Amino acid sequence: MPTAPDVAAVRAYLLDLQDRICAGLEAEDGEAKFREDNWTRTEGGGGRTRILAEGKVFEKAGVAFSHVRGTQLPPSATAHRPALAGRPWEALGVSLVIHPRNPHVPTSHANVRFFCAAGPDNPELRTQNLEPIWWFGGGFDLTPYYGFEEDARHWHRTAREAVTPFGPELYPELKRTCDEYFFLKHRGEPRGIGGLFYDDFDRLGFDRSFALTRSVGDAFLPAYRPIVARRKAMPYGERERNFQLYRRGRYVEFNLVWDRGTHFGLQSGGRTESILMSLPPLVRWDYDWKPEPGSPEARLYDTFLKPRDWAADDTSS
Repeated sequence: MPTAPDVAAVRAYLLDLQDRICAGLEAEDGEAKFREDNWTRTEGGGGRTRILAEGKVFEKAGVAFSHVRGTQLPPSATAHRPALAGRPWEALGVSLVIHPRNPHVPTSHANVRFFCAAGPDNPELRTQNLEPIWWFGGGFDLTPYYGFEEDARHWHRTAREAVTPFGPELYPELKRTCDEYFFLKHRGEPRGIGGLFYDDFDRLGFDRSFALTRSVGDAFLPAYRPIVARRKAMPYGERERNFQLYRRGRYVEFNLVWDRGTHFGLQSGGRTESILMSLPPLVRWDYDWKPEPGSPEARLYDTFLKPRDWAADDTSS
């Protein structure tokens, strides 16, 4: 008999994950601390958003936990899943975005989440004999401004190690899905060098799917902190800073135009400040700007903003 979804266990894990990630980022920054904003939602549920601003290493970092509920999803959210229409639902997740100060340190995003409709924990649904519909989603991706092959290999090998125990096919599948998802269709370019991405994931059953999600969440700090430690003291000037701000514009464009999580949060009545915490504090757009051929900026486009099997590359390449 399949294991019923354990929402309480998911919630406990996510709260602990938020605590551990915030502690790790504070230690890496060395000066700034997160401030916490606890919020509630009129329609049901709430969350705690933590923001670190103007740190020595991190210009802005947001790590948010949310657990929200509703009586029914908006039509835009049920268009491809008609079975969800009219069902009460709940969604839990931890989402984070880190915008570093030094342009040599990449921006990073991670998210792990759980969705359940008509779950067994809801007393109002027990008399309706509805089987719960649930799934996990998540992943992490990296957005460098100046690329380093050592960092790209470390990032993707950590990602591979996190998911391979659950099936050798998972890393290439979730990497490919990440490359496809974090792509700015209107620009014809990827947001960064990718990582892992999955959604609507239930095929391993609840226990194993939850274990996979825990492995992904737990792998974020080991994937990201060594990169930050290597790059945070590198010298940079106005040129590098301007390029960082320009590329941040791509980050904003993706989150507002294409990101499903942003759209779901806004359409389902989520807290706008927490949903948009992913946006950087400073950004610039330059009309039809092109990097100088052969420059470090051009190398980002020519070498890093192209799909590549970083985990499999030989270290001498």
